[in-house]
Amino acid sequence: MSSSIYHVLLSLLCFMLQQSSLAIKQARSHSFGQNAESVANSHYDLLGPYVGGIEKAKEAIFYSYNRHVNGFAAILDEDEAAKIAGVWPESKSFSDEGIGPVPTKWHGTCQTDTKNLDKFQCNRKLIGARYFSQGYEASDEYKEVNNTTDLHLNTARDYESHGTHTLSTAGGNFVPGASVFGNGNGTASGGAPKSHVATYKVCWGPDTSCYDADILAAFDAAIGDGVDVLSISLGGGDGDPDYFQSGISIGSFHAVSKGIIVVAAAGNYGPDLKTVRNVEPWTLTVGATTIDREFNNYITLGDGQVFKGPSLSESGLPSNELYPLINSLDAIAKNATAQDAIQCQYGSLDPKKAHGKILFCIANHGEYTIDQGVEAVRVGAAGIILADYDFSWTSILLEPHVLPASHVNYTDGNNILTYIKHTKSPVATISRVKTELGIKPSPLIATFSSRGPNYMEPAILKPDITAPGNDIIAAYSEAAPPLSGTLDQRRTPFMILSGTSMACPHVSGIAALLKVVHPDWSPAAIKSAIMTTAIVEDNTGGPILDSSLKKATPFDYGAGQIRPNNAVNPGLVYDLDTTDYLNFLCGRGYNSSTIKLFYKEPYTCPESFNLADFNYPSITIINLDSEHPRSVTRTLTNVGPPSTYKVLINEHRQVETLVEPNILIFKEKGEKKKFKVTFKLRPPLKEDQSHYFFGRLDWTNGKHHVRSPFVVQNPNA
Repeated sequence: MSSSIYHVLLSLLCFMLQQSSLAIKQARSHSFGQNAESVANSHYDLLGPYVGGIEKAKEAIFYSYNRHVNGFAAILDEDEAAKIAGVWPESKSFSDEGIGPVPTKWHGTCQTDTKNLDKFQCNRKLIGARYFSQGYEASDEYKEVNNTTDLHLNTARDYESHGTHTLSTAGGNFVPGASVFGNGNGTASGGAPKSHVATYKVCWGPDTSCYDADILAAFDAAIGDGVDVLSISLGGGDGDPDYFQSGISIGSFHAVSKGIIVVAAAGNYGPDLKTVRNVEPWTLTVGATTIDREFNNYITLGDGQVFKGPSLSESGLPSNELYPLINSLDAIAKNATAQDAIQCQYGSLDPKKAHGKILFCIANHGEYTIDQGVEAVRVGAAGIILADYDFSWTSILLEPHVLPASHVNYTDGNNILTYIKHTKSPVATISRVKTELGIKPSPLIATFSSRGPNYMEPAILKPDITAPGNDIIAAYSEAAPPLSGTLDQRRTPFMILSGTSMACPHVSGIAALLKVVHPDWSPAAIKSAIMTTAIVEDNTGGPILDSSLKKATPFDYGAGQIRPNNAVNPGLVYDLDTTDYLNFLCGRGYNSSTIKLFYKEPYTCPESFNLADFNYPSITIINLDSEHPRSVTRTLTNVGPPSTYKVLINEHRQVETLVEPNILIFKEKGEKKKFKVTFKLRPPLKEDQSHYFFGRLDWTNGKHHVRSPFVVQNPNA
């Protein structure tokens, strides 16, 4: 009989996830407040009757959550389950120069590997590092992995670079002279450069798997360690069936209930709709946008034609010298296939035919082309031009090529190939890479950024916000090559990466700064400040566009693009507390057993709770009946001086929107005022058969603008 990992967090509830079953059980709430030993003993007592005794329970349990999440993780077989149904510390970004003493409230540790082979060092900047791998080690996946691929299992050190990059983006110290192979030279810093940071490593193996047992253990430790902000740049590919089946949802709820702000990545499954991840309302979910900076070099042909391509090449060719330009097929090696030669695959070219020349190669869009450059170096080529074969793609991956290289789109590649074919002695040169600023329009919604609507609860708009996440320079692990899985084995202290994982820590750093300025604000207040001060215009003054240059919607950007300076002084906020989140769960039909996953004390749900009235900074109306208007209420809290606000409504022409009252007078700081919004569909227009209508409310006193997007689902579309 096969064994599987089980999280025991919910009393007598059993369910299955994928092939490796996951039963969740919550221990009795009275265990909270006891010492770790007594809590662990209570877990053994609880499991013992189901597995044949206390000793077998001790063997089965490998995590005993005892700080804030009361429960345990154990290896059980199917029958037993049914019964109970990282960072690179030496980086200059983590230097403690200019950083104050470690806070007295910090209770964390700097965990070294079990054999003490890795001399992992913390300091006043990087004050904590832990790793959690027992969930992975107990999995079937781990058993199938060759041990040689897991040499770095028992260490918090980052051998993959994702953790180093994201942590330095959130809170890295100032590092002058940072660049990626000489490109983008400048001073690097995180969003909160003078903050103290800690890392919790939970993802392992060749596929970078993150198990709920390890995630929950990390949340439990981080809460007890005394963190103020948690930055979660991870999430499931297929999503979770519900909140109570997600380690991130459960762990983040407990963190937020302790006043910790949780910021999470929206996922990289765009541009398709309904792909957003980390959709719980207590987290701040971040999508990704481009920035107004590009790295390009220029190809100049012998006839004067010039073409631009993105690149991170460390060098270029002399501008006053032209080099022979050939189609890579004309440099095919003996016994190589034409297809391999066309794509400049490793070993496919003949050095005698390619030496000293610029090669023209076809690139597979969406795949790394570093190895094609490595082949060009092997045969002594002067440079390489990579051309996309797919005309439907407009964006190209930015790569740190190992020789002068430029990657052009299908149209430009076709023009270059035409020049080669119709010129007796074609020649060209490739310039050094230029860092180009002020690119317009920007920001654009990154193609990969996951979109709404919210697959789990359509009444909550996700993502919440967008931030820079495309081509972001940050610290990098010097144990990893620039791009994993390639032949390039160079090392670099800084690297460019893209993803909502890169956008998330931008917001985490801003949240940390807001926490310093407003230590009395709840996580929801900080979230509201960030959302309601966001903008939906680009640097041309027009609406934010997606990567195809079509107008973006709140399903792409949530409340909009983050504006840190505005978030410090938002004027008004939409606040929420633990009771509100519990009522939200009640509104979704959770009972007392499932709610125990999220709250340590018994909780009685209200007799009725309307999800539409949940005090979220955005408003979503599902299936608005054309015969019956729908009203929702919201409450604003004044966090500034006394002031009078009036509402401005940017409504869709198909949706009549009425706000009552339309003026709110706040006489003191902390005062709360309610308002009601009524939505009514107007007679349908033939040209307006969209599935959703979008608009925005803006409460303003002339100085502050407190903006909330609204989404109305059209039942007639």
